[in-house]
Amino acid sequence: MKNFTYSNPVKIIFGKNTIPALAVEIPKNARTLILYGGGSIKRNGVYDQVIETLNGKIHFEFSGIGANPEYETCLKAIELIREKNIDFLLAVGGGSVIDATKFIALASQAEGDLWEIVTKYKYPYKAMPFGTVLTLPATGSEMNCNAVITKAETHDKKSFNTPLVFPRFSILDPETTYSLPARQIANGVIDTFVHTTEQYLTYPVGGALQDYFSEAILKVLVKNGEQALKVPKNYEVRANLMWASTWGLNGWIAQGVPEDWATHMIGHELTAFFGLDHAQTLAIVLPGVLDVMHEEKADKLLQMGERVFGISEGNKEERVFAAIHSVDSFFRGMGVGTHLSNYGLGKEAIDKVVERFRERGWILGEHQNITPEMVEKILIKRL
Repeated sequence: MKNFTYSNPVKIIFGKNTIPALAVEIPKNARTLILYGGGSIKRNGVYDQVIETLNGKIHFEFSGIGANPEYETCLKAIELIREKNIDFLLAVGGGSVIDATKFIALASQAEGDLWEIVTKYKYPYKAMPFGTVLTLPATGSEMNCNAVITKAETHDKKSFNTPLVFPRFSILDPETTYSLPARQIANGVIDTFVHTTEQYLTYPVGGALQDYFSEAILKVLVKNGEQALKVPKNYEVRANLMWASTWGLNGWIAQGVPEDWATHMIGHELTAFFGLDHAQTLAIVLPGVLDVMHEEKADKLLQMGERVFGISEGNKEERVFAAIHSVDSFFRGMGVGTHLSNYGLGKEAIDKVVERFRERGWILGEHQNITPEMVEKILIKRL
């Protein structure tokens, strides 16, 4: 196992009827900006709960944060923050709303070209404090210091990471997820699954505890994913999926082990250029990465196959490819297409993505051996 240093200061408030905790968690005299996406939190009652809890506190609202949060939208929120002298942020929604809030928390304290926060990692010395109410489990953003922002003008989707944007607290009430449409349920499960495999399906370094934690997360997703589609109001299912998504990317399973993230980097370009849901791109790309890189990942694929999917028969190569097939089948069982053709994309889409990797000189993977040419090979597998 590799050396590591780990710290996570996020306070988690988990369970039924926990939104009223906002009354205690938000500072008494704060001028709070509530950030959210569309109208879903108004339809499912979450908005009413938040507003009722903040009754008597000074608060303002900013809505319209999209599924792939855009830099341009964030700038409008920053204008409002400066106009109203906001000093606390509350993200109410899924990972997109929380990611946007993280950028806004930083950028509102910065000067100059704010896009350099994600292109050159020019962070201010502090960020505005914020909390979250999670309504769509997927990204783990409620318990980490990562975020991804898209610049619509240039079709750039960029990530950043700084301890300045750990939430002060996150409220996780599984009942807030009952009204999610099937597409968002599936996306959340797949996003969590791939977050986990990016930190797990690499090569062994003796991180037994990290491996078992990762496998536990994957097993929870496999067991409960399709159940959430069939019985949306099963509290036990929703609670386990919500907690699994938080653990999929709260930093713990990455400690002391190698990480990949090639699937995400390739997927980000498919989203930036063609507007696919983030999880849809992951469902396309991950099986291709595992197929093309199966020799380097064989030991972990065998381990996942046996411990997560119960694959124990056949020779080594057969079991490796059975594990890859099981991942692909799981995604399709969640109702998500796993090939570019499922979304009307062909070779021209591959060429566009590969050219961007060539322009940027990016080399990916835990071994830093996934070249643009390898990216092309991976995507051709997924036509």
